[in-house]
Amino acid sequence: MSSTIDRRAVLRGLSGLATTSVLSGCAHSSASPRTNVIRYQGWSGEVLYPELAEDLGLLGDVRLEWIGNTTSGPQDIQATVTGDTDIGGAFNGAIVRLAAAGAPVTAVVGYYGADALSYGGYYAMQRSPIRGPRDFIDKKVGVNTLGAHYEDVLAIYLERGGLTQDEVDSVQLVVVPPVSAEQALRSGQLDVSSLSDVKREKALAHGGLRSVFSDFGMLGAFTAGCYVLRDEFIERNPETTRQLVTGTANAVHWAQTRPRDEVVARYSDIIRRRGRNEDLSTVSYWRSPGVPSPGGLIQDREFTTWLDRLTTSGRVAPGAVDVRGLYTNEFNPFRASAQN
Repeated sequence: MSSTIDRRAVLRGLSGLATTSVLSGCAHSSASPRTNVIRYQGWSGEVLYPELAEDLGLLGDVRLEWIGNTTSGPQDIQATVTGDTDIGGAFNGAIVRLAAAGAPVTAVVGYYGADALSYGGYYAMQRSPIRGPRDFIDKKVGVNTLGAHYEDVLAIYLERGGLTQDEVDSVQLVVVPPVSAEQALRSGQLDVSSLSDVKREKALAHGGLRSVFSDFGMLGAFTAGCYVLRDEFIERNPETTRQLVTGTANAVHWAQTRPRDEVVARYSDIIRRRGRNEDLSTVSYWRSPGVPSPGGLIQDREFTTWLDRLTTSGRVAPGAVDVRGLYTNEFNPFRASAQN
């Protein structure tokens, strides 16, 4: 397992990487050909909505090309910026950070978030004394990456709990791959670990864990992350973009409206047929899409929560990011129901 990390140093590194990515992405874009092939990174043991859309026959003549797996949203969208992939997905706060660095990307459809059944929680062992914000001081908390969802949600929880900035900074964030988070917590290497969706349900089924708080409990239902495309990709491939986003939005809606058992069966079949040597048991713990808006429609509020924090903390200059410029619902067939 990774050792404790200086999160401020890593965030500075991520900021530099984002800036570098912008430059290399611009250089790459000048030679990008028109295409109907979408290169993307997957997640082990999970089905992405573009993958579901392809399996449901919703992408028309657009074809997906899997180039490997990722374990981090920020890495996924950085790969999109540099042109190594055509589509990537990440926490909306990470998209804000990348946009503030000048990255030429646009969010096109929401793909994960929080609702009553699917959410991100922070868990301790049943015997742990950690029960409230002040109990986090000087403790080790496992997250899948820095500068993303679980760090920002935790910071909001601690700030609302009355902790000073020095006390918030005393909390040691430890980067742990999601597949290792449960074991790291049970072995005592972590005091608290973030767990979400199928991995959370699987860990809870093993017993002995207790929820400290969750993003849904604190913020209610919200879309937390979106798929992004490079602006030049959208400009060069408007029809491919429309087919990709329309199909993906319809796949989100399919998962939102079909019985759970049908969704799980479809996901299991997709994972089995694609032959990536994955754990098939995890998908059986799927509960819901966790996307509250129809077809993954995007709204301002899904970015302003994180932009306000970044601005207040000085990590993004006031006025540096226009929320309306971060996303578009233009290609989403459910846009008529948008509440913007």
